[in-house]
Amino acid sequence: MVNDKVLSIILGGGQGSRLYPLTESRSKPAVPIAGKYRLVDIPISNCINSSIKRMYVLTQFNSASLNRHIKNTYHFSFFSSAFVDVLAAEQTIASDKWFQGTADAVRQSLHHFLRHEFEYALILSGDQLYQMDFNEMLEAHVSSGAEISIATQPVNAKEATSFGILKTNEDNFISSFIEKPDASLLPDWTSPVSDEMKNAGRNYLASMGIYIFNKDLLVSLLKDPNTVDFGREIIPEAIKNHKTLSYQFEGYWTDIGNIDSFFDANLGLTDEIPKFNLYDNEKRIYTNARILPTSKISGTLLDRTVISEGSIIHAAKIERSVIGIRSRIGAESTVINCYMMGSDRYESLKEVEAKKIKIYMGIGERCFIKNAILDKNCRIGDDVRINGGKQLADIETDSYLVKDGIVVVKKNAVIPSGTIIQ
Repeated sequence: MVNDKVLSIILGGGQGSRLYPLTESRSKPAVPIAGKYRLVDIPISNCINSSIKRMYVLTQFNSASLNRHIKNTYHFSFFSSAFVDVLAAEQTIASDKWFQGTADAVRQSLHHFLRHEFEYALILSGDQLYQMDFNEMLEAHVSSGAEISIATQPVNAKEATSFGILKTNEDNFISSFIEKPDASLLPDWTSPVSDEMKNAGRNYLASMGIYIFNKDLLVSLLKDPNTVDFGREIIPEAIKNHKTLSYQFEGYWTDIGNIDSFFDANLGLTDEIPKFNLYDNEKRIYTNARILPTSKISGTLLDRTVISEGSIIHAAKIERSVIGIRSRIGAESTVINCYMMGSDRYESLKEVEAKKIKIYMGIGERCFIKNAILDKNCRIGDDVRINGGKQLADIETDSYLVKDGIVVVKKNAVIPSGTIIQ
């Protein structure tokens, strides 16, 4: 089988500044998503579902929680060659620098990869939401005789200006590439797409940042230490001299690069028929198998809400929200359009009875919280009003940040009772 000849390399990204403050104390792949998962669970689960079970995750910032999550989650048979290993940037005799870009990260880690027998390197991003069978892409790569394959998504003219756009011929081989083209250039950059995509006006092929390289070619392309990025340098040059296939993917895919897209992707899970299907028997998303009690909900009106296990909820109303593990929401509180990540632990009855805690983890009583992301372990007192929206200017304080109208309460932050943010 082809997937036995594949090594998967998951790029954890840089400092993750566009997802700040969610990346203040954790790497981008470790950011909690959908109430109970981490971003890194998405590419890893896609690999496992495609029977690709040798994976490296490359990171360099705040990698402790990512290491812990992967160590606690991905256990394979003792008799299997399967693994998921984190490789953080390290000083070696060959290099004493941080990863300078996606290609440089792979270059600096190459000596680890070459210890394994493989013919194809599958290079993935650690901050995208999608479900893909990589076997279909691998089969297309092998059967076409390609040296490089790039997963592409048909997009419309408005979206095309935000992506690297590839131009293909009738056989889906890529002839040229342009990074974030001006709208005036787009008429020359259409490619053959399916009738369904054509009817939807999606005539341009955007790179999804998912690549397959033949091993020997990858090693050769990485010899030049001055090339540090796949999308901006390696791919545009390689297209000129090497057979490069476009593998068109028409399913749901979104790049979670900033707070706005992260917020929308999470709230999208509350739709009646979400574009990202967590309820698929064959395309499961794997994560840490926590031993948590069932959630307990008392007197709460729920509408389009996803609630993770171990939560204790007495709210008056929760609407279009994702509620994470071990979340606590007090009586008479209203939560609308929110992603609450939950808590890492429960506060014990001893702690509560000793009255050492002034504000408990979670949301207090009689609160109104709208258009907000509440990071892990935050404490929101009673009678707090947070009303996010475009009326709010971007601002940052010690305990929260407002960006594009979304209020992000920081991890472990305390919002005193009676606070008003609106």
